[in-house]
Amino acid sequence: MVKLNEKVVKVLTAPENMWYLGTYDNEPNAVPVGFKNVEDGKLTVGDVFLNVTLKNIEKNGKVAVSVCDIKTMEGYQIKGTAVHVTDGKYVEEYKKAAEAMFKGKATAKGALVITPEKVIVTTPGSDNGKTM
Repeated sequence: MVKLNEKVVKVLTAPENMWYLGTYDNEPNAVPVGFKNVEDGKLTVGDVFLNVTLKNIEKNGKVAVSVCDIKTMEGYQIKGTAVHVTDGKYVEEYKKAAEAMFKGKATAKGALVITPEKVIVTTPGSDNGKTM
């Protein structure tokens, strides 16, 4: 597991920044996710509508998360391994959040727990493409 530094965590946890979650099997798949957090050095994502994503993770467990601050263009890609959990504190947190947002018409079925293995700078400039 790679340790996420403060700059990366700040961009990941800013509420206005959307994460894009990429997976693959026979073809690439990328989806925006709004139910997300960083805790204990791991990334978590609420599973509300992650059908293809889950199938891909079942095949190989590989995931990439891309995030960017739309004002500063500071961005990162975090590559790692994901596991899907269907109970526990993350699931309960995402169930509450999804049910509140969708007024009870949708809920979280689980959560992804992502262990970061590599962080790549995507910020425009001389550090673009560098591994942290």
